[in-house]
Amino acid sequence: MIEVKSTEKPDERRDFPRGHVELCHLSELTFAVATFEPGWRWTESLRQIAGTDSCQVHHHAYMASGRMRIRMDDGAESEIGPGDVFDCPAGHDAWVVGDEPAVVFDFSGQMSDYAKAEGV
Repeated sequence: MIEVKSTEKPDERRDFPRGHVELCHLSELTFAVATFEPGWRWTESLRQIAGTDSCQVHHHAYMASGRMRIRMDDGAESEIGPGDVFDCPAGHDAWVVGDEPAVVFDFSGQMSDYAKAEGV
């Protein structure tokens, strides 16, 4: 069976401080387009929603625009920008660098609970 959905008509949108994520749910994949505004930081915008000290989603993603810095729980850091494909394991903080929104396409399939309040 072939499934096709458009990011122009996502199944769901979740808003959070300084950003939002739009989700397309397929049988075996939740594809996400996440938009993070300047000033966004995971620990400030999503820690309380997630209920964890760092992001526990393993991301397989493509940075469409903007720039982000990622710091792993072990202290390792990397900066990603437009055109970068990245694999970021669970256990990290991230924040927008500069004054342009960061837009990330996430293919991890693990985004079904991202920015979703516990028990919802």
